[in-house]
Amino acid sequence: MSTQLIGHRMTSQRKLILDIIRTAKGHLDADEIYRLAREKDHHISLSTVYRNLNLLKESELVAERHLGEDHHFYELNVHPQHHHLVCIGCGEVFEFECEFTEKMKSELEEASQFQITSIEVELRGYCPECQRKKG
Repeated sequence: MSTQLIGHRMTSQRKLILDIIRTAKGHLDADEIYRLAREKDHHISLSTVYRNLNLLKESELVAERHLGEDHHFYELNVHPQHHHLVCIGCGEVFEFECEFTEKMKSELEEASQFQITSIEVELRGYCPECQRKKG
């Protein structure tokens, strides 16, 4: 993954936010990123985290996801694209890759002359553990 910010410097705060997202176990929202950032930089503010998340998103280094929630989650914008299975029982998010989405993208672009820049697939259901609990 490139860490290029066109027209912007890679500041220590931006690097910190990227490192937190990169090493996260799961998907983090802005408040969680802020809490983790404060552990390493006591001077960082919540508005700085939001401002930098927006810049990182505009630079396509970070992707913003909704994942069935009212607020946003952030993850590295990696290729090949991956998609999400969201458990509506416990909220757990599982990532998966699917070769068919790239094939679908190519076929749709050719048929429609529409340039597709991203694909988001979010499937909802119940994970094996929640299925067992439901009995």
